[in-house]
Amino acid sequence: MELSQLEVFVAVARERRFSRAAEKLHRTQSAVSQTIRKLEDELGEALLDRSSREGVLTDAGKVLYEYAEKLINLRSEAAESLSELRELQTGKLVIAANEFTVLYLLPLLTEFRRLHPMIKIKVDRALGSLIPDDVLRYNAEFGMLSYEPQEPNLHSIVVYLDELVFIVPPIHPLASAPQLSIQQLGAESFVAHTVSSPYREKVIQLFKAHKTPLHMDLELPTLQAIKQYVAMGHGVALVPGISVETELARRELVGIPVRELQLQRKLRLIYRREANLSHAARALLKVAEAVASERKGRYRFQREN
Repeated sequence: MELSQLEVFVAVARERRFSRAAEKLHRTQSAVSQTIRKLEDELGEALLDRSSREGVLTDAGKVLYEYAEKLINLRSEAAESLSELRELQTGKLVIAANEFTVLYLLPLLTEFRRLHPMIKIKVDRALGSLIPDDVLRYNAEFGMLSYEPQEPNLHSIVVYLDELVFIVPPIHPLASAPQLSIQQLGAESFVAHTVSSPYREKVIQLFKAHKTPLHMDLELPTLQAIKQYVAMGHGVALVPGISVETELARRELVGIPVRELQLQRKLRLIYRREANLSHAARALLKVAEAVASERKGRYRFQREN
């Protein structure tokens, strides 16, 4: 039983005459009759009462008509839904990111939402070390990383260049310094993030290499909490530059270059190498490339593999 046969059957049932159904379907009357006869043979049931000139449905015909109509409507709905996906009138996009890398996404998603307001977007919070696995396991279509993924089955695009920034409150004695050395930080009380990272280990090793004590007397769970605590005048911190742009511009915090701590890191957008990206995902890549072209500066769109 094929859908094309059901379309002919439904046309005959609606028009109540083979001739009218044939005209509507742009087929010959004999072709329509043959299709109905073949369908009846396959089902082993008479679908139309041949004694009636009006094409009255048998009981079996009535049952089949109900299901045939549903199937034809479902096909139409499926075609419309696929068309809507292509035209970005519907769809869902899932991105895995952590507290730091999600900051890059904010202006990107603002532009994406402006262009494609019907697409639903969900950003799942995940540990940076687990994001590649989330993408490979199809938990997310994209992932945001602050390190280069080692998995060969992932594509990687550099989208932003960030750097570590040493921040102090405006009232801090060092706030007016144009530049500092790492030795000048030996007496400071640092507020650290509770989640360790490769860059935290780099900082620890740099302090050791310069024989400078690193006092991490307090650890907080979020970058927002760290920024607020430092702004209140309690301690100093090393945070991603992208996370303090607003506070630095408002002079709520002061960023001071440290000669030995010029640590830059690339933020990457990753996705499965063999993935057949959704229409929404391909649209997001176009927006990311456009944002990089428009904003320039630290924004990039450089494919790595």
